[in-house]
Amino acid sequence: MTTSGGSIHLVGSVPLPDAETVFRTVSGALNPFLPRITDGETGRRGRWIWFQREMLMEHPDMEVDTDEPPYALYQWDGQLLRETPYVRFRAGVDPLSVEFPTGYAEAAVESFDLYTRLQADGVIAPDTLFQVSLPTPMATAYMYVSPGARDDYIRAYERSLLGALGEIVGALPHDKLSIQWDVCQEVLIFEDYFPQRPDDYKEQVFAELGRLGNAVPDGVDLGYHLCYGSPRDEHLVMPKDMGILVEIANGFAENLARHLDFIHMPAPQDRTDTAYFRPLEDLDLPGDPEVMLGLIHYDDEDGDCARIDAALRFLDSFGVATECGWGRTDPNRVPGLLVSHRLAIDYLLNG
Repeated sequence: MTTSGGSIHLVGSVPLPDAETVFRTVSGALNPFLPRITDGETGRRGRWIWFQREMLMEHPDMEVDTDEPPYALYQWDGQLLRETPYVRFRAGVDPLSVEFPTGYAEAAVESFDLYTRLQADGVIAPDTLFQVSLPTPMATAYMYVSPGARDDYIRAYERSLLGALGEIVGALPHDKLSIQWDVCQEVLIFEDYFPQRPDDYKEQVFAELGRLGNAVPDGVDLGYHLCYGSPRDEHLVMPKDMGILVEIANGFAENLARHLDFIHMPAPQDRTDTAYFRPLEDLDLPGDPEVMLGLIHYDDEDGDCARIDAALRFLDSFGVATECGWGRTDPNRVPGLLVSHRLAIDYLLNG
């Protein structure tokens, strides 16, 4: 697969005080290599979808499921990270009638106004798009919702999420906008991470990701961030190689009726070997989307270069990124991470 390359991608969250600080900091460090810029998902969005759990806990149609044991979240090494009680629909509630106030549209519109001002002031490059990252319905479903309520919840939440997407694309100019779907729980489902997995999980995942992508209008930049989670700045599962990531990408791409602009795939820090990247040979995405490889790690210039060399065995070109967002990272690491991105892109482009 031949791809465009030479870009830097920021997945989403940045542990800085506010969106303006994020815009100014990353633009100053990473222009002109940013095709898209995130607002950093600051404030209540800093822990990715945790604020959606808080919304569910406060929702009048939802309640804690006292009949199910809490969901236990484990790290790749078996360490228990936390236990979280499941929620379910209250008795008598018709899931088809439930609306979930996700808050994503309001956040996007507010940050876009700031993006527009800073772009007019020359802080953000004129051709850098405003990136909005959205979770899939399966994200909150598998983390927070009881297995017995999950199917109904996914349908209800997807309806509300697509409503928020509709508000975003209705309010913001399409030629300035990029939508990124964050795909974590689906990857973990393929890895058989959760206690329950439906027999037709592959078909469900491919169909879901296709629906989400097709809901983004033509003319709006579209991408997907594939992820293994990073609650402690490490994967929840350490993958054998990129095989599952490639399978998911190829699978949902068959369900897309519009152009795919970019896809992000992570690489663990200890994988500098070619075996990890070899499945990229089988990546088959129509339209030559940008492939962004999450191979940058904090204060590991030699490792970043080794991972770039290994990936170049199987892709002609690509962009660079970290494995995931930085929201749970020590804020003091941000300057070093920005330096690592510049060093990596210089190595990728100049050797």
